[in-house]
Amino acid sequence: MTTAPVDIQQKLHSTEIEQKILKRSIYCTLFIASAGIVFGIVCGSMSIVFDGMFSALDAGMCSLSLLVSRLLGQPYSRRFQYGFWHVEPLVLAFNGSLLTLLCLYAFVNAIKGIADGGRELELGWAMVYAVTVSIFCFTLYFKQRRLNKKVQSELIALDTKSWLMSACISSALLVAFILTWLMEGTRYEYLNVYTDPFALAVLTLVLIPIPIQTVRAAVKEVLQMAPDSLDCKIESIMAQLTLEYGFLDYSNYATRMGRGLFIEIHIVIPESMEDSGIYKFDQIRDKIADAIGEDSPHRWLTISFTQDPKWL
Repeated sequence: MTTAPVDIQQKLHSTEIEQKILKRSIYCTLFIASAGIVFGIVCGSMSIVFDGMFSALDAGMCSLSLLVSRLLGQPYSRRFQYGFWHVEPLVLAFNGSLLTLLCLYAFVNAIKGIADGGRELELGWAMVYAVTVSIFCFTLYFKQRRLNKKVQSELIALDTKSWLMSACISSALLVAFILTWLMEGTRYEYLNVYTDPFALAVLTLVLIPIPIQTVRAAVKEVLQMAPDSLDCKIESIMAQLTLEYGFLDYSNYATRMGRGLFIEIHIVIPESMEDSGIYKFDQIRDKIADAIGEDSPHRWLTISFTQDPKWL
């Protein structure tokens, strides 16, 4: 038996909400990016420019996520009979790779800035920027996280994570600027020129594991590697049912690709079940499907029964 995404209305509704959230995120991200680049140039702060560039790159990636969301909302075609699930992890991998490269580039610039003797900073405007953007980003982060509890979108989850990263960047910059302000007029004032590049270096080192983790998870999905937890769960379910019904053998295959979950289970039945009838086998299918869970329009579940082991 094959269960495909048949609840079209539910799927379209979730996709519409997802696209609406992503569109709003793009506009907000472009605003933050523009403000970051302008304020960074005015203040002479490379860390603020990095924040703006991070947001600009994030806006581009959010636009790709919106494109993917529209693809996933389209009906299946003869060319893409399994849908467009594979596009989602590809975008996540691309997004994470670019963010990783941006962090590495910013870190190199930070080290160069320290080696060159630091740089002067217009502290007043820098603090205004850091306070405003921190509040703005944290607000959007909590709002999108709340909305995504209903939508359960990997694309929105990644975008929400980006807002959290932006909020943390701005907050860390605010802390660095406050420390710089406190050191003015003291014997440590000479260190103020190093505050901006040092803050940038620390930020990039702290942030870089996040996109790397995203890339690793996405690549596993692109390569269709079976999640260990899911494979163990199915093995446990089938081992229990084998004892209950006396199956001779079985095979199972599972992978997760974006929000799509693909599972195939093939069972060799004993001769005693030969005349059990379709209703009995459907009951077993229902029992397996309920035990696996994740019953949604994104789950593809195939369960077949045979007496010939060659079909495993």
